[in-house]
Amino acid sequence: MILYKLIPPSVVTAMIQLPASKSISNRALIINALGKGIYPPENLSDCDDTEVMIKALTEGKETIDIMAAGTAMRFLTAYLSVTPGERTITGTARMQQRPIQILVNALRELGAEIEYTHNEGYPPLCIKGAELKGNEITLKGNVSSQYISALLMIGPALKDGLTLHLSGEIISRPYINLTLQLMQDFGAKAAWTSPSSISVAPQPYQSIPFKIESDWSAASYWYQIAALSPKAEIELLGLFRNSYQGDSRGAEVFSRLGITTEFTPQGVKLKKTGKVPERLEEDFVDIPDLAQTFVVTCALLNIPFRFTGLQSLKIKETDRIAALRIELKKLGYVIEEENDSILMWNGERCEPEKTPVIETYEDHRMAMAFAPAIIRHPNLLIADPQVVTKSYPGYWEDLKQAGFQVINEG
Repeated sequence: MILYKLIPPSVVTAMIQLPASKSISNRALIINALGKGIYPPENLSDCDDTEVMIKALTEGKETIDIMAAGTAMRFLTAYLSVTPGERTITGTARMQQRPIQILVNALRELGAEIEYTHNEGYPPLCIKGAELKGNEITLKGNVSSQYISALLMIGPALKDGLTLHLSGEIISRPYINLTLQLMQDFGAKAAWTSPSSISVAPQPYQSIPFKIESDWSAASYWYQIAALSPKAEIELLGLFRNSYQGDSRGAEVFSRLGITTEFTPQGVKLKKTGKVPERLEEDFVDIPDLAQTFVVTCALLNIPFRFTGLQSLKIKETDRIAALRIELKKLGYVIEEENDSILMWNGERCEPEKTPVIETYEDHRMAMAFAPAIIRHPNLLIADPQVVTKSYPGYWEDLKQAGFQVINEG
């Protein structure tokens, strides 16, 4: 096992070129492929998830191994359903435990030919691509937004387009809006026709030059570093004020934790105000990928919190609710959970471990959310730090650039 020990600088001064947005990269690749694009999208993310997507779309193999890339599994399942040929799509042992039945059922309803090769409801899948005749589907609004995005993106390729109805509470709406915005950028006619229905016309995508913005999820770890550091001057390049990414709301939540955002032509500058609240309450239903960042940040700043809307955390790369509680207990923080969708901390502490080893559970966000904790817990070690390649391969190098020492302890 690889263990990283980190030593933070007394003052964090850094100008960081953030990785490109994984969410936008993966959507742009699928849409560009469906539109038989002649311009490859520019500034693609160099993360694992995007690498496997590029390979799947360009290598033409009969068996596609997307490793641990959940986004690729969902998007490619829909894409392969409308693309001529027979392929099997598989992934890691963990990926084969992640449910996909809701998406498969929806695609079958539209006429797709998909078979489970091992366990009913889970990858691997054997998919025979063909023209789909169905044009209307109803899904619960609280399913993963990636299922919804996967279906929407193939809408223009369907004979009669697609009408998608979402019932009940709609979670992760910003991710759905991100997909619709990108579809429109590539010439599709796709829009909400009511608060719970989306219509996609059978109008093909156009091939356009497209440049991808930097990743707001990756930015959140630098906001966290600024919040936890005694002094910090951090500039993050490639972020847009009017971002398509829902996670850009993280800047507003961090403003309540004493970190302000100044937009520049190059990106953003972070400034510490020193003002922090006595308590933080927040609904994360639209920004679930930022939950780990804020849970760790608030605990370390000694700010009691109650975070709701975390129902999707249990089916991410790991059960993130359980993982956060276990790992923060090693640092001396007793976090409570409620209804599989709420995490809260009332300030209760326990005895911290002398040399806590933070397990990362094959989850990139566990490594990146806990690494800044070194600023408050100097004996902490990060296990399996290479998991960051899933979304931010240059994370440890960027920390070094910012003055952190990163030592491989074996």
